Amino acid sequence: MLLMRRPEIDGFISVAPPANLYDFGFLAPCPSSGLIIHGDKDPLVPLESVQKLINKLMHQRDITIDFRLVRGADHFFQSRLEELDEEVEDYLTKKPKQQKIAAGGR
Repeated sequence: MLLMRRPEIDGFISVAPPANLYDFGFLAPCPSSGLIIHGDKDPLVPLESVQKLINKLMHQRDITIDFRLVRGADHFFQSRLEELDEEVEDYLTKKPKQQKIAAGGR
């Protein structure tokens, strides 16, 4: 909901979204791209439910979802926090470059 009411927010990061428990339909009309990170050993949220969410979001115009799967990570990324940190850092360091390119093209 926050994204829908705050147009100045130009992106989001979601870690292990519980897509099997909650309806993330409120994200569908949002004009923001983002990052979704999920562990391939998550016993609480099946990868299929996260993939359905990603597919739903990707159907929005001008929206890009960067999906990262962390090998060996459970829902809480126990013993994989370093990998989680690396994925977030990688996304954040690339994101400003993408914005500059978009701004320069206007």
